[in-house]
This record gives sequence, structure tokens and C-alpha cells, in this order.
Amino acid sequence: MSDAAEAPLISNREDGQDELHSELADNDDVGTEWPAGRPGLFIWLLTLSAGISGLLFGYDTGVISATLVSIGTSLSGRTLSSLDKSVITSCTSLFALLVSPISSVLADYFGRKPVILLSDLLFVFGAVVQALSYSVSGMVLGRSIVGVAVGAASFVTPLYIAELAPPAYRGRLITMNVLSITLGQVVAYVIGWLFAEYGDPSTGWRWLVGLGALPAGLQCALLLFMPETPRWLVKVGKSADARRVVEKTLGPDLTSHRLVDSVVKGIELELREEQGNALLANNGAKGSSRWRELVQIPKNRRALVIACLLQGLQQLCGFNSLMYFSATIFTILGFSIPTLTSLTVAATNFVFTVLALFLIDRIGRRRILLYSIPFMVVGLLLSAFGFSSIKLPSGETDVGGPMSIPTDSTTSMSSSRDAALIILISIMIYVASYALGLGNVPWMQSELFPLNVRSLGSGLATATNWLANFIVGLTFLPLMDLLTPSVTFGLYALVCAVGWYAIWRIYPETAGLTLEEATGLLENDWGVR
Repeated sequence: MSDAAEAPLISNREDGQDELHSELADNDDVGTEWPAGRPGLFIWLLTLSAGISGLLFGYDTGVISATLVSIGTSLSGRTLSSLDKSVITSCTSLFALLVSPISSVLADYFGRKPVILLSDLLFVFGAVVQALSYSVSGMVLGRSIVGVAVGAASFVTPLYIAELAPPAYRGRLITMNVLSITLGQVVAYVIGWLFAEYGDPSTGWRWLVGLGALPAGLQCALLLFMPETPRWLVKVGKSADARRVVEKTLGPDLTSHRLVDSVVKGIELELREEQGNALLANNGAKGSSRWRELVQIPKNRRALVIACLLQGLQQLCGFNSLMYFSATIFTILGFSIPTLTSLTVAATNFVFTVLALFLIDRIGRRRILLYSIPFMVVGLLLSAFGFSSIKLPSGETDVGGPMSIPTDSTTSMSSSRDAALIILISIMIYVASYALGLGNVPWMQSELFPLNVRSLGSGLATATNWLANFIVGLTFLPLMDLLTPSVTFGLYALVCAVGWYAIWRIYPETAGLTLEEATGLLENDWGVR
């Protein structure tokens, strides 16, 4: 390694790295190994404050499902077509896709916390624009602004939590953010049902979308009192501030205080090593591009492949489209109160995400995916079978009317109702399996990337998520019309099966490891043992 590579990142002393290695060697406790005790009150407050971003994301998902079946002719004076619904839904994903890479650059330059605060302001603005919309184009504008907010928050919030959390509880704390997403969906469906049943149909949906501004305002107020992550502080040369944050994170225990220096020095050492790797990848030249680091250094490239695989699979399996259009689907199937039926699906998602909260660090990321995805395939195939037993008229998703049931045959009516029940149960199986694994694990992507490229790599992986979300959201209803629901759900099952095989081949287990240890798994190969 060249002298330049050995120069410390945040120290002006030329022998800083040698001193650091000496200190690490002299004290067996020195390193990035955090104490195994339970996370303290400070960490839980940080997680809950940051987790409001997940609540906003989930609320937006649930809101659009309820809004699409209750909006009537409020926009542009006509009933929404399948194309209208698809564009209104998918524009959020499109702008989230465009913003995710940009937000990664902002998070590196300004810090993780300011990006979350900016997303809160955009959430408030987008919610107000939607509530005041009287045309399809106005609604698209409001949802596009929310897309910018969601794109930034969905990337930086898990990163913020991961860089603050003790290793033994990192998976659980990130899952808390996902739990907030599912809670937001439940809240949205409950409020949507209440407005649909007891509110004014012409204005209820406006209150529904406008209420999204409240949690954004609350998070903005809370985060003003929360710190930046110690890893970002070390990266920009603020080690003293980083030590104070680590002290709060580890708690008042005297043993924890003795570990503060070792944790911070471990982060410094990782930065120096990554700086050296970047110089080697750039043939010793200074000013190496982070993009080049990400692509040219083998372990970074492997991390990017895995993170993009998981994020792409999370959307291409069709889950978010199911949540966006669940009320529309249940309207097609003839359920009398589709929003309330959608609530049972959202509640299933919430309950099994709570279960994942207790299992993710015990079972492990890799194993929980390999166990749960086969059940997703089963649920999707059962849904395809159920839809094959129901005759849907042409253009059904366009008009949003109930399914066609022959009136001259009691047997046919009973069969169609049985098929609708099969579809509901199979969707709940699929959602439960998704909540246990694929709904959570991809957001732990920051575990895979070294600190120098963690923000950029996580941003690109999140952009992959939103690209897949945009594609699936835009094509779901047209596919239901053109290929039939049975074929559409069968395609999603095939995607899940292919994804399971890819995970089995290249995704290593990272549970219980520090961020620095987790990145080391990909040093020489895929790290699968």
C-alpha cells in the first residue's frame, strides 16, 4: 500500500495509522465490537423518530388503494380509467427512482439527518397538493412530490438506523422501520374505511391524503433533537462529536464508556483501509471517484449485485402493486366493502412483521428468506388458481365493478364465491410470508457496503427498488386486463422462484456481525458458507 493510502483520513499525523494498529494490538477489547446488551432508551427513541418515515411510506401505499375506489368523478369530472389509476400510482415510484441516487450524494455531503428532514417537508407539501387537486394532472403532481420524499426517506432512514444500531440488534431495529411501514398501511385502511362508510364521498378522500402531512411534521420536530450518525461524523473529521453519539448509544455503563474509543477507532481504521483500497483500484491516483470504487473493487461490486437483487425482487414479486390495488382487486371479486377487506391483508402484513422483529436476528437474514419465499410462491399459485375459477368480463379493472356471477346457476354462484375466498386466503399467505422475509431483509442493504461507498451503494440499490416498483405499478392493471389475473399472478410466482435460487447462491449471512465484519464477508468471494 502506498504512503498516501496509509495516511490517516481524519488525523494530521503521518504515523496515525501505525499508532492505531498498535493501540488495537495492545488492547484485546479495542475494535468495533459493541456490547451485546439490549439497546438503550436513546436507541429506541432514535429508531422510533426515524421510523416515522416508514409510517409515511406505508400510509401513502394504503391511502392510494383506498382513494382509487372512492375518488369517483372528483378528478377531471370523470371516472378514472385503468391508465389513470396506473399513472397516479406509478408516478410516485418514478420520482422515487430518480431521487434515490441523488439523495445518496446529499446524504454523504450534508449528512443522513438533513436528508430525512428535507423529505419531511416534501411529504407535507405533496400531501397538501393532493388534497387540493381537482384534476388527474394535479393529483399526479402531488404524488410525484411525495415520490421525491419517499425516494429520499426510504433510502436514508434504514441507513441512519443501521449506522447507529448495536450489531446484535441492528436487524431488529431496521425491522422496526419496516414495521412502521405496515402500521402506516393499517392506519390508512382504517381511516379510508371510516371515510368511505361515514364521510362525504366527495371530500373524504381529500382528508385521507391530506392527513399524511401530520406524521411528517411530527418527525421533523423530533429529528431536530436527534444526532447525526457517528460513522458520518468520523468520515467528515468530527471524531469528537462521533464519540459523544457513541456514548449516548452505548448508555451510561462504565464498561460501555471504555469501549467508546475502540468503536470510534475501529470506524477510523475501516475508513483508512477503504481509502487505501480506492487508491489501489485507481492505480494510486488521488481523487478516486466513489462510482469507480463501487464498481471496480470486487467486494463493493458483489455488495451492489446482492443489494440490487434483493431490492429488485422485493418489488418484482408484485407485493406493492397488490397493496396499491388491493381495494380494486376486492371490488372486482365482489366484496361488498373492499377497503375493509384490504384491511385484513394489511393487518396480516403488520402481525407477521411484528413476528419478523423477533426472528430476524435469531434465524438470520439468509435463512429467513430461504424459508419464507417458497410460501410466497404457494400463495401466488393459489391466487392464480382461484382467479382461473372466476369469469371476469373484458375491461373489468377499468370500470372497477364487481365480478360477473351467472344468475341462472346457484352452483356457479357458490363456486365463484369459494374462488374469491381462496384468493383472499392465498393473498394472506403470500403477504404473511413476504412480511417475514422479503419485506424486511432488503432494507438491511447497508450492512453489505463499506463506509466509503455505503451511501452511494444503498442509494443505487434503493433506486433499483423504485425502478421495479414503477414497472410493476404501471403494468399491474394492464397485465390483469391483457393476460388475465391467473397469468399475472403466475408470473410473479416465477419471479419469486428465480429470486430464491439467486439468494441461495450468492447472499451470505450477516446477522450478529458488525458493519465492518459484514463487509469483509465479500472480500474474496460471495461469502456463502
